[in-house]
Amino acid sequence: MSGKKRCSWPGTDPLYVAYHDEEWGVPIYDSQQLFEKLILDGFQAGLSWITILRRRPEFIRAFDHFDPEKIARYGEADIERLMNDKGIIRNRLKILSTIKNASLYLEMEQDYPGKFSEFLWGFTDGHPRQNVWPSSEQVPAATPESEAMSKALKKKGFKFCGPTICYAFMQAVGIVNDHDINCFRHVELNQT
Repeated sequence: MSGKKRCSWPGTDPLYVAYHDEEWGVPIYDSQQLFEKLILDGFQAGLSWITILRRRPEFIRAFDHFDPEKIARYGEADIERLMNDKGIIRNRLKILSTIKNASLYLEMEQDYPGKFSEFLWGFTDGHPRQNVWPSSEQVPAATPESEAMSKALKKKGFKFCGPTICYAFMQAVGIVNDHDINCFRHVELNQT
């Protein structure tokens, strides 16, 4: 475990620690990568993130590497294939929302590539918000920014994007830096 001071939430699970150390909170600006993360956070609703993280390779396989153009064309046969795929979370509403969200993503990206990213990053004026939480217990489940993001996404027709999901998403993709202030990643990501 390298003896580095970390946030408490990953515990000692090697997969969770690697995710914390290498991915969580690292700013992502690529629209398709943001789409993937938003979908995965939507699948997390009602579950723990480690459940999704352990199944992420299967999600990537099952959803064609989260290619929105492919997903938007999914029909009934694809829905049934996904409903029978034991590697993913088999929730019909979440699967249907992924297909709908892919179509909405493509509509947003139609004018010019990167519009989805600009839209999401616009809730913090395009820059990572550097929070200063002494411990994970003090981090809120939602913020005014995540509530605004949720409302704006829902207005466009997106599903599974409530304020709590949006805040978890914002944390994961580095829109906010919510590493504990004593965590080695807080300092590193505060310099991005």
